[in-house]
Amino acid sequence: MISEILKGNLTEKEVEIKGWIHNKRSSGSIVFFIIRDGSGIIQAVGKKDELKNFEEIEKLTLESSIKIKGIVKKEERAPGGYEVEIKEMNILQRADEDFPFMRKHKFNVNFIMKNRHLWLRSEKMFKVLTIRSEVIQQIRNWFLENGYKEFQSPIFVSGACEGGSTLFEVNYFGRKAYLTQSWQLYAEAAIFSLGKIFTIAPSFRAEKSKTRRHLTEYWHVEAEIPFCGLDDLLKEEESLVCYVCNKIGEKFENWLKEFGRDAKYLKGLSPPFPRIKYKEAIEILQNKNVNIQYGNDLGADEEKILTQEFETPFFVTHFPKGIKAFYHKIDRENPNVTLSADLLAPEGYGEIIGSGEREDNYQILKKRVEEEGLSVKEYKWYLDLRRYGSVQHSGFGLGLERFIMWICKLKHIRETIAFPRLIGKIHF
Repeated sequence: MISEILKGNLTEKEVEIKGWIHNKRSSGSIVFFIIRDGSGIIQAVGKKDELKNFEEIEKLTLESSIKIKGIVKKEERAPGGYEVEIKEMNILQRADEDFPFMRKHKFNVNFIMKNRHLWLRSEKMFKVLTIRSEVIQQIRNWFLENGYKEFQSPIFVSGACEGGSTLFEVNYFGRKAYLTQSWQLYAEAAIFSLGKIFTIAPSFRAEKSKTRRHLTEYWHVEAEIPFCGLDDLLKEEESLVCYVCNKIGEKFENWLKEFGRDAKYLKGLSPPFPRIKYKEAIEILQNKNVNIQYGNDLGADEEKILTQEFETPFFVTHFPKGIKAFYHKIDRENPNVTLSADLLAPEGYGEIIGSGEREDNYQILKKRVEEEGLSVKEYKWYLDLRRYGSVQHSGFGLGLERFIMWICKLKHIRETIAFPRLIGKIHF
């Protein structure tokens, strides 16, 4: 694998690489290939007087699949600091000449989206998706190291978790069902058996939002924790975020630099994060002449302005009852607000985590269900959780793509996932 070569332990040794021609140039007697194998990218050099099939090799098209044998050489001018002197090359398949993404051209968004299956081979997508894979791995590592169990819940659900206006309805054998907005309600049932739990799974929101940070199908990192109040919950969130950012900063310093992100910033993140209450956030915005009133939700524009006040992620807490879901616990000291919190990323990226304490009192929760116009009968099973050993508990949901977008300092959320699902656009 190319990644093993780039570690520097195979210099002057013979290696075999199977991969694709990512780029090429020729001087007549020497041909330079950039080879990609899924683990990394490396330069390979073929000389006319050393290769019997040099003329055939020189005519190879981009994305042709090949197998080469050669000797690893240290070469500071080459990508990654190493190259392979080709001693033998076998052509596995010669790609057609009309590959749509020739390296020297620029492409508009529509063209990229229509040819997404081939755009995945671009160097940028290779790097972003590799970082994405590592982010998921480090998230899972943090959870397991901190005593969580992984738990899965249904994708087909019978009711809303985050509001009926954003539900995707499906025909479930003649009955009305929906794609899940969150695992949360099921997770609250599971904590009574498993304790601290987490999931990494898709969620679906039928939001008609054409912003740079909205997907209709996204990957949701969620956790649910028994015997946990708001303060302890926020400590868990900032610990997870710092752990992952530190690891990514250490491992991908050069790639992050290409994206405009200073790895030192990620490696230097540490708890605690700043905290402000919703009321303070509204006051900050009003002082900046933003047209917003107490009781209004924070949208992308408002969050962007708020983030200008902070250099690190920060929490906005204690949102009004009227703009949070029915399950958020009412603050017993101020019944007009909830024990809720959003974690906002700086630099204009906004919310990456939504979280809060859950209402654990049966009568209060039942009243909240009724106030929201929901069916008490439909949520009977959820209310039952407050009848048999109810405890203080909390949870959070992190949007994976938004998190990666901020880490890599990307301009649009579609750059963080292989096949993005956007309002009005669904390819393949």
